[in-house]
Amino acid sequence: MDYNFREAEKKWQKYWAENNVYKTGIDHTKPKFYVLDMFPYPSGAGLHVGHPLGYIASDIFARYKRLKGFNVLHPMGYDAYGLPAEQYAIQTGTHPAITTEKNISRYREQLDKIGFSYDWSREVRTSDPAYYKWTQWTFIRLFHSWFDRQASKAKPIDELVAMFATDGNRNVKAACSDGTPVFNAAEWNAFAEKQQQEILMNYRLAYLADTVVNWCPALGTVLANDEVSEGHSIRGGHPVERKKMKQWLLRITAYADRLLKGLETVDWSESLKEIQRNWIGRSEGGNIRFAIHNSSAVIEVFTTRPDTIFGATFMVLAPEHELVAEITMPEQKEKVEAYVAWAKNRSERERMTEVKKVSGEFTGAYALNPFTGAKIPVWIADYVLMGYGTGAIMAVPGHDSRDFAFARHFNLPIIQVVNKQGHEPSDPSTWDESYDSHDGFMINSGFINGLDVKQAITAVIRKAEQMEIGTGTVNFRLRDAIFSRQRYWGEPFPVYYKDGMPYTLPESQLPLLLPEVDAYLPTETGEPPLARAKNWVTADGYHLETNTMPGFAGSSGYYLRYMDPRNDNEYFSEEAAGYWKNVDLYIGGAEHATGHLIYSRFWNKFLHDLGMSNVEEPYAKLINQGMIQGRSNFVYRVIGTNKFVSYHLRNDYQTQALHVDVNLVENDILDIELFKNWRPDFADAEFVLEDGKYICGWEIEKMSKSMHNVVNPDDLIEKYGADTLRLYEMFLGPLEQSKPWDTSGIEGVSRFIRKFWRLFHNDKLEFCVSDNAANKEELKILHKTIQKIQDDIERFSFNTAVSAFMICTNELTDLKCNKREILSELVVLISPYAPHMAEELWHLLGNTQSVCGARFPEFNPAFIVDSTFTYPVSFNGKTRFMLELPLDLPAGEIEKAVLEAPESQKWLAGNPPRKIIVVPKKIVNVVV
Repeated sequence: MDYNFREAEKKWQKYWAENNVYKTGIDHTKPKFYVLDMFPYPSGAGLHVGHPLGYIASDIFARYKRLKGFNVLHPMGYDAYGLPAEQYAIQTGTHPAITTEKNISRYREQLDKIGFSYDWSREVRTSDPAYYKWTQWTFIRLFHSWFDRQASKAKPIDELVAMFATDGNRNVKAACSDGTPVFNAAEWNAFAEKQQQEILMNYRLAYLADTVVNWCPALGTVLANDEVSEGHSIRGGHPVERKKMKQWLLRITAYADRLLKGLETVDWSESLKEIQRNWIGRSEGGNIRFAIHNSSAVIEVFTTRPDTIFGATFMVLAPEHELVAEITMPEQKEKVEAYVAWAKNRSERERMTEVKKVSGEFTGAYALNPFTGAKIPVWIADYVLMGYGTGAIMAVPGHDSRDFAFARHFNLPIIQVVNKQGHEPSDPSTWDESYDSHDGFMINSGFINGLDVKQAITAVIRKAEQMEIGTGTVNFRLRDAIFSRQRYWGEPFPVYYKDGMPYTLPESQLPLLLPEVDAYLPTETGEPPLARAKNWVTADGYHLETNTMPGFAGSSGYYLRYMDPRNDNEYFSEEAAGYWKNVDLYIGGAEHATGHLIYSRFWNKFLHDLGMSNVEEPYAKLINQGMIQGRSNFVYRVIGTNKFVSYHLRNDYQTQALHVDVNLVENDILDIELFKNWRPDFADAEFVLEDGKYICGWEIEKMSKSMHNVVNPDDLIEKYGADTLRLYEMFLGPLEQSKPWDTSGIEGVSRFIRKFWRLFHNDKLEFCVSDNAANKEELKILHKTIQKIQDDIERFSFNTAVSAFMICTNELTDLKCNKREILSELVVLISPYAPHMAEELWHLLGNTQSVCGARFPEFNPAFIVDSTFTYPVSFNGKTRFMLELPLDLPAGEIEKAVLEAPESQKWLAGNPPRKIIVVPKKIVNVVV
């Protein structure tokens, strides 16, 4: 029989599920290996062929590790909270839970069809109360913790309160908010409870504070920076404004140093590590205070280049800086206010990346250089961010590129204060760019003249500290994470308010369930949707928090919950954490480099401080799979008509290119009837053809519904089978590179599957496997393949492994090999890639247990060592035949064997050779 993939795939998927083949538990007799995919948000569109790429790669590795004797944890779940379900609820009134459940069912159906080896008994959903109970629990622990900088770890807030009661806070080395008051023990003990709670809020790892956010009135919620583009929400394109609001935050900055140091202990790509280093942004420098002329106001700046202070010719404040309104002169007020209003709606990301467009306004105020007394103008500009340093800079245009561009644009003075070693100072008005290098010595710089840059930095900081106008400091670009959203579909905070201050619910009252509401919109007074809930109060009548947690809350610790997902009494047991420890292999998209991967590392480090997580870094090895891009097709409509012109004729007309559904196209040839039925406005379309065909144009683009280039894996599985899809996705190219999808290429992999199947069948398609012993050539092919597949899987070079399978199959086909000794090992070898076909063949071979429980074939190097060499034998320089001889045969014996070979007689014609040239392991040439 030929391979019936539809029947086989249904049969073995059912078998795996009914027999719990992939169910995993703690087994101390085996080494553990934890393989994890970044779990998906279940959107209504379902999976397209780009989504399973990483899942297939991780599944191959998980199956491989099982075959190698490891106890493999390979779970899957759903990041179930998300704005799309809530927006749909607002539009239709359908509860987000209903939409989410429907979407999850669709995802599960698609994932099952591909044949993944997930332990579904461990499935988690972030919207499940049994799951988010532990998200709420962690929040409570964060709220009741502070960060001890001396110990570099989180500690219970009660310890801090005890220290305040006996010693005050002057000598406490803690991560805390700017502006935290200093007090002694007597003052602390005299404070009322509310005042004490307000002070403690400056220390808590989960805290409430006023902060500038991206506020979207149309969506009624705060958006993360990556949800905003050019002042509008990515979802819906609604206007977004920068607004100060009271928000919950996580004091992630307390862990900045540990987040940096931890990168040195993990096996991640250097590019990914560098993205995280830049996001954390550690920089050493100094805080220096500048007095404002004729004012009591003081501007404090953070600078990594205090050595250049003598070159500061102006200062710049972020538009949001609190001093802007105070120091702006009346004659500048209108312009400054207009600029502030414009800048507040731009995201930090846009302000950081837009370097060509220069903008700003002069406040009319002047600061005084603390070392020279010189008056320097104070400007506002959006290239200075409130979220970095102090939100103010001393601008040194001679030695900073953005300051240089600003000075040139507004005709501000430029002074050279650093001169490159061995060069003469020059006139900055002739410069094309600033000199930003640290290589040089100081000029025009008072008491630091002649010092090199490093010496000058130290000298200026020391002088500032002596004058009590500044200090040396370390700064981070990393900001505390905003942890609240003004929407319905998210985890409720286990928080209530008493006397205006937040308190947490007792852990015994968790989970705090998401309440029912009459609408999913904010209230008429602008409060979040939870404010609509009836009796949203504690048993004592205190109001509960109406914000919900952000999307990253549930995904920050899900890898830990997978270890013990049905434990109702604790997040996870000590035994489970001790056995599984952390994720050995994590695969997901690079777009999470500065979001999820930062937050979850912070989450894990905090739980490590609590003594719960055994390993400080959650992901030992991480791979970012590349993107599968769409191959879009285009039709060309003559403008103003419903006539469509074939690709090579399009330049003869005035046309516009329109995306066409790729499922209506095969090998770039349009199915005209399907196209007419696709949309009503195309029903009466006319066509100008080439050789009777309509040829479409094509382009490589992101795979998306709007470009009509989405390929549904269900359709390919129905046509070619899941194993063909799995192999083809791997065959497309290296896992970490982006590559275009081309459905036409899948035919070759489908042919390979059928050819592999025929190794086990005779010409009549009857199962036919011989028990004869394998010969050397067959064993050599097998063991070369074992070595190659093992090496490729270990290197995550899945595409070259598919090629190796194809080569092996061709070679065994040529040998007409159907030996059980060879084919049985080959079935196990291919099972991680094509598990359905492998399972079918494994049972046809007489096995009664799943191939998943087999052992990976042992590579024997002895079988690939050559004992013979096939010599090309030439007569007068022309190769006439090939002769296989023992590898270690002496030259004299090689000559004798050549002369005795039957093929030689024809060319010798009874005459003795004049000369025989033997090059061992190369050639033999007979001269006649």
